Amino acid sequence: MTDSAPADRLPRDGSDAPAGTLEAWEVFRREKDGDPMRHGGSVMAPDATLALHYAREMYSRRQESVHLWVVRRRDIHDLADLDLLQPPLDRSFKKPGGYVMRDKLAAARERSGQAKPKANRGGR
Repeated sequence: MTDSAPADRLPRDGSDAPAGTLEAWEVFRREKDGDPMRHGGSVMAPDATLALHYAREMYSRRQESVHLWVVRRRDIHDLADLDLLQPPLDRSFKKPGGYVMRDKLAAARERSGQAKPKANRGGR
């Protein structure tokens, strides 16, 4: 006798949990076209088909969403390792804020004694 579940009790989506076992599914939603996807909440369902139906019923029944993503919670991978998220090298030069030149130009003008040039008005 094998210790695996009978074929009629296995889920159709390829997971190893017995059919009918509730799993957590995370729902991401977009309120209107052009908006980013945001986490809306979660639903409990035995399979992907029912998770989609539950998500649609809870997060789109009153047309409050134009797009839904439904993801099995166990398929989301968490990265919390600070060594990977915050490398030890200073890479601030790669951030757009590292290239703000206004303050550097003002300091250079002050050192050189030159005034800020006037804006050219009239297009001449």
